[in-house]
Amino acid sequence: MMARLANCSGAIEAAAELLIETLKQGGKILLCGNGGSAADCQHIAAELVVRYEKNRKALAAIALTTDSSILTAHSNDIGFDTVYSRQIEAIASEKDCLIAISTSGTSENILNAAKAARLKGMAVIGLTGRDGGELRGQVTHSVIVPSDVTARIQEAHILIGHWWCGAIEGAY
Repeated sequence: MMARLANCSGAIEAAAELLIETLKQGGKILLCGNGGSAADCQHIAAELVVRYEKNRKALAAIALTTDSSILTAHSNDIGFDTVYSRQIEAIASEKDCLIAISTSGTSENILNAAKAARLKGMAVIGLTGRDGGELRGQVTHSVIVPSDVTARIQEAHILIGHWWCGAIEGAY
C-alpha cells in the first residue's frame, strides 16, 4: 500500500498546502464522511483542534459528523442525503475548506456536501478510493487511494490524515 500511495503523493501534498493556506487565511477545515469515514473525520478534527505531535495553538476544524441532535433531527425531518450540506449552508464561508471522505466516492450525502461547499465558493478535497466515484468530479482537489478494498482504503485515509496534520503542524 505504501508504494501505491507514493503514486498519489503529489495530490496529498497539494491538499496539505491547501489546508495550511485555508487556516492561515482564517478559514476553517470542515470534514464529512459516513461510518468509518465519519470516525476519520472526528479523528482528524481532534488532532487539529487539540494537538497532533506538538503543543501549539488550536486550529479551526469541525467534523460535521458529531452533533447527534442535528444529525437525527435532519435525517428524520428532511432526510439523510442533505445532512451535511445543510450544516455547510449554516456555518461555512468561502474561506473554508471541506474534506469529503468516502471510500467509494458515491455516497449521496457526501456528494451533496461537496456541491453545497462549491456553491459557497469553498475549496473541496475529496479523499476516496477505487476510481474516486462521482465525488472526483465534484471537488477542487482529489486524493484517490489506489485500492478496491475498503479496509485498505480506510487505513490509507487515516495515514493521509496524519500526513496532513503533520504538515499543518509544521507550518505553525
